[in-house]
Amino acid sequence: MRRVYTIGEILIDFFPSEIGVPLKEVQGFTKQPGGAPANVAVTVSRLGGNASFIGKVGQDAFGDYLTDVLKQNQVDTRHLFRTAEANTALAFVSLQENGEREFSFYRNPSADMLLDKKELEELVFTAADILHFCSVDLIEAPVKYAHLAALEKMQQAGGTIVFDPNVRLNLWPDPEMLKQTIQQFLPYADILKISDDELSFITDTDSEADGIAALLKTEPKLLILTKGSKGADLYFKGEKASVEGISVKAVDTTGAGDSFIGAFLYQIANRVNWEDCSLDEIREMGTFANRVAALVTTRPGGMQSIPTLQEVLSLEG
Repeated sequence: MRRVYTIGEILIDFFPSEIGVPLKEVQGFTKQPGGAPANVAVTVSRLGGNASFIGKVGQDAFGDYLTDVLKQNQVDTRHLFRTAEANTALAFVSLQENGEREFSFYRNPSADMLLDKKELEELVFTAADILHFCSVDLIEAPVKYAHLAALEKMQQAGGTIVFDPNVRLNLWPDPEMLKQTIQQFLPYADILKISDDELSFITDTDSEADGIAALLKTEPKLLILTKGSKGADLYFKGEKASVEGISVKAVDTTGAGDSFIGAFLYQIANRVNWEDCSLDEIREMGTFANRVAALVTTRPGGMQSIPTLQEVLSLEG
């Protein structure tokens, strides 16, 4: 099986003890491991794949905890670095009755932002490898240039690059800067995964068709548009495949998008050459990924809600 690398933030999510209460009124929180790239790596590993995480945590108790969590989930941590210059990133979350969230982040800077490109000099990719990244750590900091170094290494190796912008406006000083940065990195993507609520922001149009057309001009080999409970559309080799949504009682949507792309990449990693797949095979991968994401929304917490392969197969039955 091919290896999936993810690069970027890993952090502590503090989830509320109460649901339907504004963040400022929450009385208590429980810590959980989080961060989109870390969630993707754990998803791949829990399903039975090979996953490696590239990032940085602080020399603090939270950094110890996150390192242990990745190791317990059989995620390779050889490229997880530590620093005493900043603390591990924290995010406080409030939950609404429908599972939607409100975030407050503490990272000015946080350890993940200090990942340095020099620390990746010994990182070696092969043509079989897959590299996933998001936009949170593309902010102007050392970690942005670590991303660029990793992306260039993967391009030179001939591997697969996956971009899931995972827009978080409250982590950027200026929305326009975030938009321009995402657009700058779009051409790197062999696989591009966008959610429907990010499409208009990234493409500057309220028309889904026009937004998709704009993204396809950046020439991803596969474009995935996720639509939450409505499923997903997959654009591959000039054709479109749609995956229907799964009706579940959503408790918490944290990590659903991460688990979708993680489950999709788990299947890509099982293929000798995913680019040779038929549209039906791509649709089947989307259906599987949708089941994983649906399961995640029925449980509280991000990373802890990610299912095993057996749990996903049980849902299929």
